[in-house]
Amino acid sequence: MAIELKALMSALHALGAVVWVGGMFVIYTALRPAAAENLDRGHRLTLWAGVLRRFFAWVWAAMIVLVATGFEMIFVDFGGFGMVDPDMHVMTTIGLVMAVIFLVIFFGPYRAMRQAVHAHAWDTAAHAHAWVRRLVAANLVLGLINVAIGAGGRFL
Repeated sequence: MAIELKALMSALHALGAVVWVGGMFVIYTALRPAAAENLDRGHRLTLWAGVLRRFFAWVWAAMIVLVATGFEMIFVDFGGFGMVDPDMHVMTTIGLVMAVIFLVIFFGPYRAMRQAVHAHAWDTAAHAHAWVRRLVAANLVLGLINVAIGAGGRFL
C-alpha cells in the first residue's frame, strides 16, 4: 500500500507541475504572440482576462497539489528536510517563491487588470497586464528550472 501512495503522490506532483509550468509556457510562447498579432488592445485585454481567469483556477489547484504532495513526500517518504539531498531544498525554495509570485499576481495586477477590463479602462488594464506578463515570465523561468532539477537533480 505504501508504494501505491508514493506513486500517487509522485504522479500528482508531476501533473501539478505540468499543468502550471506547461500552461505558462503555452500562454507565453504561443497565445501571447498570436493575440498581439491578431487582436486590437481592447479585444486582447478582454481575451487575457478570460484566459487568465480560467488558467488561474487551474494554477490554484496545481499549487495546492504541488505544496501538499511535495511536503508529504519530503516528510513521509524521505523523513524530513534533514534527510533529503540539496536539490530538494532548492526545488522547495523555488516552488515556494513561485507560489508567492503567483499570489502577488493574483491579488495585485491581475485583480487590477480584471477590474480595468470590466470598466473598459484600457490604459490601466494594459499597465496591469504588463505586470502580470513580467511576473508570469519570472515564474515560467523558475518553473522550468524546477522541472530541470526535478528531472535531473538527483544525478548531479
